[in-house]
Amino acid sequence: MTILDDVDQLTTERMRRMSPGNQGKLPPVDLTGLPPGPKWPVLLQTAGLLRFRHWFHPHLRKKYGDVFTVRLAPGGRPLVFFTRPEHAKEIFAGDPEVFHAGKANGILGPIMGEHSLLLQDSSEHKRARKLLMPAFNGHALREYQSLVTEVARDEVATWRPGEEFRSLDRMNRLTLEVILRVVFGVTDESRLAQLRPCVNAVVNISPAILLGWGYPKLQKYGPWKRTVDNQRLLDQLMYAEIRERRTASDLAERSDVLSKLIVQGEDGDALSDTELRDQLVTLLLAGHETTATALAWALFEVGRSPELLARCRQAAAEGDDDYLDAVMKESMRLHPVIPMVVRTLMQPATIAGYDLPKGTTVGPSIIIAHQREDNHEDPDAFRPERFLGHNPPTNTWIPFGGGVRRCIGAGFALMEGVAVLREVFAAYDVSAVGDDEPKVRNITSVPRNGARIRVTR
Repeated sequence: MTILDDVDQLTTERMRRMSPGNQGKLPPVDLTGLPPGPKWPVLLQTAGLLRFRHWFHPHLRKKYGDVFTVRLAPGGRPLVFFTRPEHAKEIFAGDPEVFHAGKANGILGPIMGEHSLLLQDSSEHKRARKLLMPAFNGHALREYQSLVTEVARDEVATWRPGEEFRSLDRMNRLTLEVILRVVFGVTDESRLAQLRPCVNAVVNISPAILLGWGYPKLQKYGPWKRTVDNQRLLDQLMYAEIRERRTASDLAERSDVLSKLIVQGEDGDALSDTELRDQLVTLLLAGHETTATALAWALFEVGRSPELLARCRQAAAEGDDDYLDAVMKESMRLHPVIPMVVRTLMQPATIAGYDLPKGTTVGPSIIIAHQREDNHEDPDAFRPERFLGHNPPTNTWIPFGGGVRRCIGAGFALMEGVAVLREVFAAYDVSAVGDDEPKVRNITSVPRNGARIRVTR
């Protein structure tokens, strides 16, 4: 068997094993006593949650109050939303043996793999997080910063004064390059040229493709077949990079995340090639489009206010990273990329006074948490100052989740965002073009019109 055959077999087996129908069935949930919610057909509720979330969440809170239940396909399983910070605290502080995040993220299994940090629970999650943490601590972030700045400077150098463009497209291009060079550590231009379209195809998966994982026969046809074919090619490229990196003569001197994980494993608990592949894909999906979207919204919002623009230009000139950090955080608050944080109960639990049965999925609504006036004064306004010198009250700003499952790449995302904004505002003024609103794309929300801006010297 050739190496390619071996990789194809790994891909086939992962997609079979991680399809929603093979991940283990949860027990039926007794809907009696659950918080109120719409009586619509299950498919309509599912469509509302997937495609119209920015209207759906506020509508349900207005109609049913701070806690409400949505029933989702397949089978009408309940998802109970909580919208107050004290509710989020109960969920984030819940026993990780009871509040499983991996089960709730299972729809991503065929792409991410069973070793993904997002899909693991209990002792497996604790081990993986411990192995990954050193690659994202403060010392590591300082090592990555210069390379991120270099990538951002190269991108901004391609812009032309007076040019008008979709900032989302440019930021996606930039953050993809950061992932490939800083996280994967790929520097060979021929392999970069192969990886870029594969990675973009993974990021641009629609909700219909995700739902299709539950029906394996679909993978022989149309967009589902193309997705599977792309997965095979991406796996081949990634396994090749991992195997070559293990034998690199300069492995110990390299500063990328992949090399750090391999070197660290040589001193103790090692990650297998498959574990490395799953974690790298997780970092790719969690850290590429999310950061790009936050940056695009930040540029668009700053471009709507001459006062904000002047303050950002000053911050870039004076090295005031705290202000640029506040701009990133406010972008994530006003325009949440991910709508919710979810856990599946492996045992009965009581949250906000509701006794919930085993098998119920629960979670705070990020959309509502970031919109509540009692969490954020004048919530519809873009005001970075709310993050200067202090943080908002606990569990009112939750783009990275919380508790033991808080996103491991949060520090990296903010460092990257600050570095990019610094390079943009050191070189250009930006002005927003037209209006924009969020549009759902796969599990994320992006600017419908791409957050168009015009740049001038």
